[in-house]
Amino acid sequence: MYSVEKNVKEFGDKVDAAEKSKIEDAIAKVKKALEGDDLDAIKKAQDDLMNVSHKLAEAMYAKTAAGPGGPGAAGGSGAAGSENQASGKKDDDVVDADFEEVKK
Repeated sequence: MYSVEKNVKEFGDKVDAAEKSKIEDAIAKVKKALEGDDLDAIKKAQDDLMNVSHKLAEAMYAKTAAGPGGPGAAGGSGAAGSENQASGKKDDDVVDADFEEVKK
């Protein structure tokens, strides 16, 4: 619920007003259900939220996929490793060793 709520604030302008309203209503129902003790009501409210938030997820995915470099462009160590492979360089200076600390 909290992540959907955060995503609505960040990406809410990417979906139409009716979809955003449905998502906000579903968030409110989950909050209301959490105030009670009925586990079935909580699960149903959570499932409803997941169903109505799919449009938001699609909008978020479309934004990240259309970003610079397309899908998979964002990446820490994977991007650096692929750059080295693309240029034909290898990381030959990597040393994997065990050590023992000796106290004097």
